[in-house]
Amino acid sequence: QVQFVESGGGLVQPGGSLRLSCAASGSIFRIYAMGWYRQVSGKQRELVADITAGGSTNYADSVKGRFTISRDNAKNTAYLQMNSLKPEDTAVYYCNKARADFRAWNSWGQGTQVTVSS
Repeated sequence: QVQFVESGGGLVQPGGSLRLSCAASGSIFRIYAMGWYRQVSGKQRELVADITAGGSTNYADSVKGRFTISRDNAKNTAYLQMNSLKPEDTAVYYCNKARADFRAWNSWGQGTQVTVSS
C-alpha cells in the first residue's frame, strides 16, 4: 500500500515562497498521477495542482501562475513550489494520487501546514 509523507510547510509572510515535498513509498510511484490538495478547517478539501506520470500538469485557477508542481520519479517524490503566497493559501496541504488514479478510499497522510501571515 502506497504511503505519502508531506513536508516543507511553515509560516511565511505574504509574497513569500515555500517548496513542499511529498515522499512516496513503493517502487511504482512513477505510474501514478499525483496531486497536491489543501484543506481549510470547515471547508472542503480541494485539488490545487496535479501532474500525470508523463508530466502533464493542471492547476486550480486560484494558484495558476504562482504554483508549480513537479516530480522526480527516481526519488519517488512530488513537489509543489509555491511563490507569491497569499493569506488565502493558508491551509493544510496533502499529496495523494490524482486524476483517474485517485480513489475515494485512498488514505490521507498528516499533511503539512502552510500559514501565510504577517
